[in-house]
Amino acid sequence: MNGRNQSMVPEFVLLGFTTSWGVQILLFLVFAIFYVANMLGNLLIVLTIISDHHLHSPMYFLLANLSFIDTGVSSIATPKMIYDLFRKHRVISLNGCITQMFFIHTVGGTEMVLLIVMAYDRYIAICKPLHYLTIMSLKMCIFLLVLAWTIGLIHSVAQLAFVVNLPFCGANKMDSFYCDFPRFIKLACTDTYTLEFLVTANSGFISMATFFILVVSYIFILVTVRKHSSGASSKALSTLSAHITVVVFFFGPCIIIYVWPFPTLPIDKFLAIFNVIITPFMNPVIYTLRNKEMKVAMRRLIIKTFKFQKFFH
Repeated sequence: MNGRNQSMVPEFVLLGFTTSWGVQILLFLVFAIFYVANMLGNLLIVLTIISDHHLHSPMYFLLANLSFIDTGVSSIATPKMIYDLFRKHRVISLNGCITQMFFIHTVGGTEMVLLIVMAYDRYIAICKPLHYLTIMSLKMCIFLLVLAWTIGLIHSVAQLAFVVNLPFCGANKMDSFYCDFPRFIKLACTDTYTLEFLVTANSGFISMATFFILVVSYIFILVTVRKHSSGASSKALSTLSAHITVVVFFFGPCIIIYVWPFPTLPIDKFLAIFNVIITPFMNPVIYTLRNKEMKVAMRRLIIKTFKFQKFFH
């Protein structure tokens, strides 16, 4: 990175949410509960799928990876956000800010592609059930997962390439609790109109295009499901509704933040909280409450864990 940048503005001040001590205590409790619940819920899904052979199928393989990614989405910004609630001087270094943006967009881009892969998995399972295990083999699942991470990495690096050498020589107060491209670019002491457009074109277009692809895919799958009246189709419809709910929760805030990022909307902070805390928390809730196989498998895992503990006591 350009050393000149670091010497001129070595750190950014994160304004956070409020200066009221009482409100900060309340926010700490809420965010801490959501974060712990998110981590435990998603890790429980991963452990359940790994340990239960009944769940060793392509759909659950992809679900385990989604839960793993959600732990990353939440962990990139949330711990510092919780810690900063008790700090009077909330700062992040220039290097730390760029690192945070890199991981946020790598993991976020990967999750977008993974949601498309999960929609494709449901399409094959519902529309071509006899060929499902042949098409969605373990090799194919791993290939699609690697592809998702590769696209997420390219998406993140492509944006960083535009902003990594921006000059920062004056304002360093960021009205947020974590670093992201729209607010980061606005602090540069140069004309940023082109960069603002590029960020909108990159993150905004990818969010809109991915959401459009998913909506079209699910409409097509739902039309196919309606042609069947079997129990298997009812089960598929239940699984599909969970996927659609996750997609809406994930893409709603993304589209608003990145399609209309300039000027900054007053609702941005709420949407940012939704993205990094609420959505990763909702995913395990949605997938476990609406999935009987997952609930049964979790019970088996908990029973095995208690028996294991009693054995050693």
